Amino acid sequence: MMTKDTQTATLYRMVMPDHLCPFGLKSKDLLERQGYSVDDHHLETRRQTDAFMQEHGVETTPQTFIDGERIGGYDDLRVYFDLDPPKEEQSETSYRPVIAIFAVAALLALGLSWHQYGTILTLRAVEWFISLSMTILAIQKLQDVESFSTMFLNYDLLARRWVPYGKVYPFGEALAGILMTAGALTRISALVALFIGTIGAASVFKAVYIDKRELKCACVGGSSNVPLGFISLTENLMMMAMALWMGGKALIG
Repeated sequence: MMTKDTQTATLYRMVMPDHLCPFGLKSKDLLERQGYSVDDHHLETRRQTDAFMQEHGVETTPQTFIDGERIGGYDDLRVYFDLDPPKEEQSETSYRPVIAIFAVAALLALGLSWHQYGTILTLRAVEWFISLSMTILAIQKLQDVESFSTMFLNYDLLARRWVPYGKVYPFGEALAGILMTAGALTRISALVALFIGTIGAASVFKAVYIDKRELKCACVGGSSNVPLGFISLTENLMMMAMALWMGGKALIG
């Protein structure tokens, strides 16, 4: 890649009264952060935009040019600046959604523990981490239950025998997570979590480790790119462990 000191990049982007292209704004911001002076050309009408695309043989805008060479759109710019790997090397799967959920759940649990007990090092913080993780994961599924249930049918053993279970599952996960967070109706939450966690763990184990299938996990919703595997199994094992722990405490108490 050429040095970018005092270089000028030419950017063509849509800026219309009823549409300001977000990728155009992101391209301009990225170029400026990389030290480029931007020769910013606005495509202000549909006719102007269509003429530009026809002239340059492209199907989308924005388009960036550096030293007379067409770099492409925003994603192409990220590759050009080595912020992303080339498209042919990019994976279709990502653990980022699950990592974000577990990280936020952990921080919330520690924050609650600090507020409640004055320290983050409590057993209740661990319980809250699992129950909050369940609740946030359920929210992801509940955003589009139809899409989740469709993906869920790829591997869940019970949903394949009783299709409506795919739509019931996220409500059960949310109920168990909320009750466990509150420490209320523990026997109910433990039974629900143990039931869905056990079936889920068995389903994932069979699909991934016995049948050797490569599938996407429905754990963070129907549009997930998270691969079915260790993370999915861990989610279900966490639910089972939490159910046995909370249920055992309720029985002893």
